[in-house]
Amino acid sequence: MNNDEKISTHYHHGNLLSAIEAGLKKQGIKPENASVEDLGPVDEFHIGGRAASIHFLDQLRISPSQTILDIGCGLGGSARFTAKTYGAKITGIDLTSEYIDVGQRLCEWVGLSDSITLQQGSALSLPFEDASFDGAFMMHVGMNIKDKHILISEVSRVLKPGAKFGIYDIMKGNDEELIYPVPWATTPETSWVAEPKDYRMALEANGFVVDEENNRHDFAMDFFKKMKAASEAAGGPPPLGLHVLMKQTTAEKIPNMVANLAAGRISPIEMIAIKDA
Repeated sequence: MNNDEKISTHYHHGNLLSAIEAGLKKQGIKPENASVEDLGPVDEFHIGGRAASIHFLDQLRISPSQTILDIGCGLGGSARFTAKTYGAKITGIDLTSEYIDVGQRLCEWVGLSDSITLQQGSALSLPFEDASFDGAFMMHVGMNIKDKHILISEVSRVLKPGAKFGIYDIMKGNDEELIYPVPWATTPETSWVAEPKDYRMALEANGFVVDEENNRHDFAMDFFKKMKAASEAAGGPPPLGLHVLMKQTTAEKIPNMVANLAAGRISPIEMIAIKDA
């Protein structure tokens, strides 16, 4: 099994659409009546969920006239939020076929199929023509990609000159070994968490200028504190949340990630880069 297959297997759920339908049903929501907001807790698989998306994507200054690439789109939650909020056309690509299949159904539920195209594929070999997109973003993707230079060279290739590229990834904070499993990897075998400087070097080597960099460590710690408090107050997790994606492994992966954050081993970092004109 190659790395792509191992990563895709890690994220494979097996019964994801039914699990999301069940979560909606517990809230009295029929799938065909679901909104982008209803789906947000489960379909934005990154630290901070919708609040993080707003903070991050607003910096890209996306407009209705643009076509944007969502790299490692997962279920397409960020793509749906972007299409609805900014009016842009979105193309999403992800390794995990189940995420793409379920994501397309979710787009149908919320009436965004005409604005969003999701397809299975690798970020290291993007199936798009040169200079196809007005902008791009990825959220919690690079941790599963060993060669950041190939990744960013492919992004550079498909972006138009002057385009913005946003990265919101978990990056290394110190040299301590991470505790596993974590949401993106069961073992270190498919985890390549890099330092911010590694991203900057790869960006600059591929024709980008880093315009903004934000360490969201404190935001992340506060997010998990509030999530834990809400779960304890409610006597358990909400009907829809990241636990739906990770199933029984949630109880180990989330505390491990919080412990890694608390020890300064990792931080979620935003980078906004601009491709040279």
